[in-house]
Order: sequence, then C-alpha cells, then structure tokens
Amino acid sequence: MSVKILVLCTGNSCRSQIAEGYLKHFGGERVEVYSAGVETHGVNLGAIATMKKDGINISGQTSNHVSDYAGISFDHVITVCDHASERCPFIPGNHKRHHHNFPDPAKAKGSPEEIEKEFDRVRDLIKDYCHNFVRNQMIL
Repeated sequence: MSVKILVLCTGNSCRSQIAEGYLKHFGGERVEVYSAGVETHGVNLGAIATMKKDGINISGQTSNHVSDYAGISFDHVITVCDHASERCPFIPGNHKRHHHNFPDPAKAKGSPEEIEKEFDRVRDLIKDYCHNFVRNQMIL
C-alpha cells in the first residue's frame, strides 16, 4: 500500500511541481504524489529547467486544480505557500496537514542568470524539505 500525498500551491506551476518531483524521487514506489493549485497556471519552464539540472524530469507533469482530486483519500496534504494554505478548500479525509512557505522563484527579478540562480536556490530548499519529509513522516 502506498502513501498518498497531495502538494498544494497557488498556481501549481513551480513550487508544488518541484516538490512533486522530489517526493516521487525520494519516496519511490512507496508513494503516490499529486500536486495541485487553487488555480492552474501550467508547469513553469524554469521549474522544468532547474529540476533537469538535478537529474529529475518533471516535463510530463501537469498543472491541476485541487478539485481534480476530490475523490482521493490522502494521507498527507502539504501546502508550499501561504496563499494556498489560506485559500485551501476543505479536503475530506483523515490526513496530516503540513505547511512550509517557500519563496516563489517565478517572481524573481533580474538578469536571466540571477533568475536561474533563484530557481536553483528555491529548488534546493524544496529538495531538502522533501528529503526530510520522506525520512521523518514516511518512516521508510
């Protein structure tokens, strides 16, 4: 039996997509990971690029609305931004709720190199969080 995890963000384009990729990577076959937003903005190309640099391909992931998963009973729901945590609709079931507000790399300003550096920085923050989450919450 796998552990079902839902990762929520505002637009399901960056932070939740990165977290989905890492939770799948660290959890392997023991997890079913879904990501969604309270809105949908499409998967951000910067998120795809920064994950590719770390050897994880998220280009096949899709941007979904939280209502798309209404029939799934999750074990864990993780919000990765304050906006999603505040606007998150009621999700039925007996799941553990987790929250960590990560900076939004899609809002980074500056040169292309500075923006890329911010994506990499946020990616590394999310990677550490997901690795610790799998280790501490999943008891693998």
